[in-house]
Amino acid sequence: MMFNLFDNITPIYFLYLLYGASFLFLGVSIAAKNMKGSNLKLGESLWVLSSFGFIHGAHEWLELGIWIEGKNLLYQQIFAAKTVSVGFLIFSFIFLTQFGLALISIVHKRCLWKFKSAIMAGLFLIWLLYLLHDVGLHGLHFLIRADIGARYTFGFVGGLLTSYGLIAYSREISYLSRPVSRWLNYAGVTFSFYAFFAGIFSPYYTMPLVPVRIELLRGVAAIIITYFICKALNIFDIEMREKITQQESFLVQTRKLSSLGQLAAGIAHEINNPLTNALLGVQAAKNKLINGETGNDVVSRLSAVENNIGRASLIARELLQFSHTREGHFHLLNINNAIKSSLTLLQYKLHNVALTQELASVPDVMGDSVKLEEVFINILSNSIEAMPEGGKLYIRSLSKDGMIEVRITDTGRGISEENQLRVFEPFFTTKDVGSGTGLGLSVSYGIISQHHGFIELTSKPGEWTTVTIKIPTNKGIL
Repeated sequence: MMFNLFDNITPIYFLYLLYGASFLFLGVSIAAKNMKGSNLKLGESLWVLSSFGFIHGAHEWLELGIWIEGKNLLYQQIFAAKTVSVGFLIFSFIFLTQFGLALISIVHKRCLWKFKSAIMAGLFLIWLLYLLHDVGLHGLHFLIRADIGARYTFGFVGGLLTSYGLIAYSREISYLSRPVSRWLNYAGVTFSFYAFFAGIFSPYYTMPLVPVRIELLRGVAAIIITYFICKALNIFDIEMREKITQQESFLVQTRKLSSLGQLAAGIAHEINNPLTNALLGVQAAKNKLINGETGNDVVSRLSAVENNIGRASLIARELLQFSHTREGHFHLLNINNAIKSSLTLLQYKLHNVALTQELASVPDVMGDSVKLEEVFINILSNSIEAMPEGGKLYIRSLSKDGMIEVRITDTGRGISEENQLRVFEPFFTTKDVGSGTGLGLSVSYGIISQHHGFIELTSKPGEWTTVTIKIPTNKGIL
């Protein structure tokens, strides 16, 4: 025989349907939440609340089924269903009590957790004494008394413990998210009402001051609790984002420390060589003077000392310029003039280089002529030094898409692909030890950035290298 379940459904039954669905949804929401890798102690206990939601939701729906189809069931069937329903109720409230104890233990550093067994045993003893107070009860009356006793003990106490635990824990995580802290606090407050509605008052009870059935108040409390708990589950997403941010900050700090280590190593290496040579030269000249030797040899050694000290001084100046670039003096200028000035200063190096210039008529830019000349000197010097046997050097300027573009190409030895990614790093150089500081391109990169421009390097090992500089037109830097 088939029954239409909706023939006998009244509005109060729809409330039970929603009541059970709310707690089942709570259980599903918690179970589906990814808490892997979380350091929050709440994550270790939420499975208990999820179990409460599943079991209590199943209890409410089983009760609903009994009420709807009760007249169509045999007594034995009703008794069996009621036994399972009361069992679900008791176990769900036990889980709720366990969750409250776990939360309070987290907040108060497990001071209550060691009394957990005693508290649970005490509640069970009170429930058992209430159940056995009237030994004459049997059948459905016995089950109803077991239901009421479970509500007075595990239901009421578990609801209050969970209420306090959520409110106390909400303060513990306020540093991580104030909205989540508020949602947990609201859920805790609602649980205190639920403790009275579900723990003290029996089904079908009507509140004296609020003329509604107690089931309506339980259902509303269940929906509110589920809503706020589900909102609070965002704390795990927030924690994960916080972890990612911290890891990114750690990586940035690690890179900074690594760069600082490279910087220190570069300074020590670059300055130590000329100073060591200078010291050896002074000692050699001193010995010769002590031995009464004079002449060109002593002068030569002192000249070498002078050169090495001058090199150390140059490195110090480049480092100072790299770490604390002077404030630029920007004015309208023609970038072709900066290129020509740089070539004039480097004329003595161009004796075995075939120079080709294609300097187009380009608009003026707002820039610092001294700094731009320094950039071109650094790049042109690198190009010339990359062609020790001689070669060809091409310089081209043009205006394109609101940018002044300067391309400097040499036919030197080129740069390997892996080194092209590092050429703008401080103290990185492909030159022989003692031949360069590795600061020229780093300084140039900073200067072009100050001009709101870009600098790029491309190369084919053994054939050519091109450095491209782009600086915007008609943009002042004040």
